[in-house]
Amino acid sequence: MREVSQEARYRQMMEEPVHTLIPRLAVPSIISMLVTAIYNMADTYFVSQLGTSPSAAVGVVFSLMAGIQAVAFMIGMGCGNEISRLLGQKDREEAERYVATGFFTELIAGTLIAAAGILFSEKLVYLLGSTATIAPYAASYTRYVLIGIPFFMASLGMNNMLRFQGNSFYSMIGIATGGILNMFLDPLLIYGFHMGIAGAAAATSVSQMISFCILVWQCNCMPACLSIRLRRFQPALSRYANIFRFGLPSLARQGIASVAVIVTNFAAQPYGDAAIAAIAIVSRVAMFMNSAIIGFGQGFQPVCGFNYGAKNYKRVEEAYQFSLRVCFVALLFMGVGSFLNAERIVMLFRRDPKVIEIGTRALQLQACTIPLAAQITMANMFSQTTGYNFRATVVALLRQGICLLPVLLVLPRIFGLAGIQSAQPVSDIFSAIIAFLITKSILDEMRQKTAEQERQ
Repeated sequence: MREVSQEARYRQMMEEPVHTLIPRLAVPSIISMLVTAIYNMADTYFVSQLGTSPSAAVGVVFSLMAGIQAVAFMIGMGCGNEISRLLGQKDREEAERYVATGFFTELIAGTLIAAAGILFSEKLVYLLGSTATIAPYAASYTRYVLIGIPFFMASLGMNNMLRFQGNSFYSMIGIATGGILNMFLDPLLIYGFHMGIAGAAAATSVSQMISFCILVWQCNCMPACLSIRLRRFQPALSRYANIFRFGLPSLARQGIASVAVIVTNFAAQPYGDAAIAAIAIVSRVAMFMNSAIIGFGQGFQPVCGFNYGAKNYKRVEEAYQFSLRVCFVALLFMGVGSFLNAERIVMLFRRDPKVIEIGTRALQLQACTIPLAAQITMANMFSQTTGYNFRATVVALLRQGICLLPVLLVLPRIFGLAGIQSAQPVSDIFSAIIAFLITKSILDEMRQKTAEQERQ
């Protein structure tokens, strides 16, 4: 049964038209990403009802979560890339070793991070950009949310490894269940049990534990999935080198996002808690729009990995071009909708006039350039999955690092608050241009390989 399922999966990846295969693989990932974004927004929404400073605290701690997520994604994406390539080469035994290596490494790393974070939580929140009025709320939120970090990291690892096997439906079930549960637990713990901002963090941790249990069960019980077995956990320097090599772009992308949030928090401090809260809200809305595109790209990645491993370069390019077009059109529609309804969207989270004023302008500016995220996101996924790791890392660092950080250091000094509001849109323009040039160079190299194949 299991062998037949794997063989059928291989034929599907290699033969089914990409315009039907990628959307079908992408739908579960899109749902997972949207649910994750919604429950992140739910935290922001429910906590925002407690006041401007608690709302800003969630934005401050988001940088910590982004950093932790960066490590988790590095391991999960690094393993996933190797798994899809190994399955494309029909080396299932080695693929199972990567599954075990990824899973147990995530658990160990998560436990160490949680212990250190809880121990130094009060000092940590100031390093993340808290003001004196935000810090008590941020510290309370941090301590509770860190309890679930080992489960959070292992879940992200399993989610990515399942996707790269072509089993995105199972990853959706685990992640979406936890996300939906979090939306119900948030108001229950915040208001019903009078836990305040700590209740939002506790709801997140409990939801992550539930997701973890569901994903573990699916990995070990579903026929199409590679199982997690302790005996397959065989740590080796060569495997960790491959994981780091393929996962570095994800670490760079997520890690630099954490740094960008911290720098933004410090840049916004002179304008008060309202500015930090407003930028945090806009970041969550933008993340929601981009999450659908990331989900679609995650449907592209296993197709890309399988076919690249099998040296079917024409199909890799066909899948990439199709995915890029779909993502651009989707973001164009979302950008228009966000621009026209920017004030209403911000008001859903906080009715503080200052937050609404700052957030509305920032969201309108972001909506103007959000379609460019299609080029940036797909270029990153394409270059990472095909093994162009240096170029993938450069693309990953563009939007919230190489381009954004200099803009954040320059524009606020010249234009004040308007410089902070326009920093991400300006970064998007430069990032998209560079990402396009990098992707073009990879496609040119692949076309040369195809031509060599045809001559042989």
